[in-house]
Amino acid sequence: MPAEILTPDPPGLARAAAHLRGGGLVAFPTETVYGLGADATDDRAVAAIFQAKGRPRFNPLIVHLPDMDSARRIARFSAVAERLADTFWPGALTLVLPLRPGAGISPLVTAGLDTVALRVPDHPVARGLLGEFGGPVAAPSANPSGAVSPTRAAHVIDGLGDAIAAVVDGGACPVGVESTIIGFDPAPVLLRPGGLPVEAIEACLGERLGTGGNTAKPNAPGQLSSHYAPGARVVLDAATPPEGAIWLGFGPGCAGAALNLSPTGDLVEAAANLFHALRALDAQAAPGQVIAVAPVPDHGLGRAINDRLRRAAAPRG
Repeated sequence: MPAEILTPDPPGLARAAAHLRGGGLVAFPTETVYGLGADATDDRAVAAIFQAKGRPRFNPLIVHLPDMDSARRIARFSAVAERLADTFWPGALTLVLPLRPGAGISPLVTAGLDTVALRVPDHPVARGLLGEFGGPVAAPSANPSGAVSPTRAAHVIDGLGDAIAAVVDGGACPVGVESTIIGFDPAPVLLRPGGLPVEAIEACLGERLGTGGNTAKPNAPGQLSSHYAPGARVVLDAATPPEGAIWLGFGPGCAGAALNLSPTGDLVEAAANLFHALRALDAQAAPGQVIAVAPVPDHGLGRAINDRLRRAAAPRG
């Protein structure tokens, strides 16, 4: 049965929350990408996320919450974690923290780990749904596992329309790449670059971030080596388009590009356009045709853009 498309108003959010309470899967917009939500305390509902996406069970999920008080009931916060949350929540930051015993989160959410990934999103539709539902919502990106993440409701329908209960159509996601993920080992470490620039986090901490994560056994989402991939093969750092390729440009000087992430070289605009552009070019590509991507600076949101592009270009398993 096709997914029900809901409006982002009180009746639509009430209907979406009812689906969640009944164990259904609901896609909804956040400022980063569309998430595929389920009641994070319901084992069967969370298992349905993995089934719908074809996601490996060892890959943990992010729990979305309406506020800091809700987060404290689920995880233990160090002083440094509190500082990051106070500074950047609500927003595009996920914190991986020690799970409180008895928090009620399904072990499928954490992939059996003793930590949990938490985020308080900064999007009016997401916040409205979380408030209406009144509980923790596990929500990875609302797309088949390994494919390009969705930044519009139509992207969700294309990938998962027959596998989920509903989609709340809140328009295009303004940030366009997933949240930045920080873990603690015990010092803060970057587990995934994302919609909150690393430089802002380092300025808050007053120190450089280390890096962590494991592509074979992830301790947070987004660490698999091949991920965010269109059907066409992706090649990187194409200052000019290879013969026969579809060229995805960035900045001025890319007049021959089929699409340009940002003609002015604005990394915020480029991040917002990235996944939609990859989808659009993938739809245009002839069998065997390559998507070639112009170089993107590796700072600010460019670090997240390049992370997604490297994973999109990685050899497929």
